[in-house]
Amino acid sequence: MADKSKPRRGSMGYSPRKRAVRQFARISSWPEQESSEVRIQGFSGWKAGMTHILMRDNNPNSTSAGQEIRKAVTVVEAPPMKVLAVRGYRNTPYGMQTAGEVWADPSDSGPEGLMPRLANDTKGKRDAEDGKKPEKRAGRIPIRNGENIEKSFEALKSNNLCEIRLIVATQPTLVKSIPTKTPEIMEVGLVGGDNSDRLDWAKEKLGDFITVEDVFNVGQEIDVVGVTKGKGWQGSIKRWGIKLLSHKNSKRRRQGGNMGDFGTAYVRKTIRQAGQVGYHKRTELNKRILRISNPEESEITPAGGFLHYGEVKNHYIIFQGSLPGPAKRMLRFRDPIRPKDTKSEVEITYLSTSSKQGV
Repeated sequence: MADKSKPRRGSMGYSPRKRAVRQFARISSWPEQESSEVRIQGFSGWKAGMTHILMRDNNPNSTSAGQEIRKAVTVVEAPPMKVLAVRGYRNTPYGMQTAGEVWADPSDSGPEGLMPRLANDTKGKRDAEDGKKPEKRAGRIPIRNGENIEKSFEALKSNNLCEIRLIVATQPTLVKSIPTKTPEIMEVGLVGGDNSDRLDWAKEKLGDFITVEDVFNVGQEIDVVGVTKGKGWQGSIKRWGIKLLSHKNSKRRRQGGNMGDFGTAYVRKTIRQAGQVGYHKRTELNKRILRISNPEESEITPAGGFLHYGEVKNHYIIFQGSLPGPAKRMLRFRDPIRPKDTKSEVEITYLSTSSKQGV
């Protein structure tokens, strides 16, 4: 009788399965798109939890076309983000390198200033009222006093730029459910027009706030990049799904049967062994947006609040299906790098706000 065979379980494309460097992901590539209008390609938010909705199936090719269908959805809280700087890149023999940056003027950045973390800083306010110079505790956000913004933009325009991006900061002080209040700084891509149009558009937005409505639309499919829920060190059965050994096996059953030959005494990297499970950076493609709204316009928080999160107080996004990571995990969004041509209107007939406490 021939030996049994089956496809290998566990893709080596995700190896090495190590812990992510930080809790929010880094997006290194932004898709090239043809657009006459300049716009931003990315945003970020915090995962609140899941609920379910009833929506009309507007897909004419579906077997349930025109009927109400039930879908599991994920709610993400996405407060506005602040535009801190504009960065230009140029091509070199060693790859893409920074050509220059233009940072916003702290005095012209609005009532909250250039430092979102110090928006509610009472000590800084007391120092300003007493005529003292406020203490610079911006942490990751640099302050470049004496920089001429006009000359900096002219210097960028004179360079042969290949790409222009914005440097933005989150506003965790507006989200009451997360413990950290330090803003995260990240890059987002720009698309549309030529480099001159993008620089002019970025100059107008410098020091201003952008909302999720300025970036994405309802019914659009976007990519979600996040860090999955960590499960710690696990064995090869849970990590790779290998088969249990026979009960007649000596020593152990929940391990691999053979790790290599005796001659070389070498264990190859393709051997499935125990190790880290979860807390990996993952990208989910083409996640559909079902709603972008404000809690004042439509209630979203369930009775008793989202589990391990609480109430949603800012703008939120409703995605169809699940997203990586636990509650309170920051997720990043970008334009789809493998877009689909299928687009249909979204008609939500019911959104569940019942308690998720299990009672």
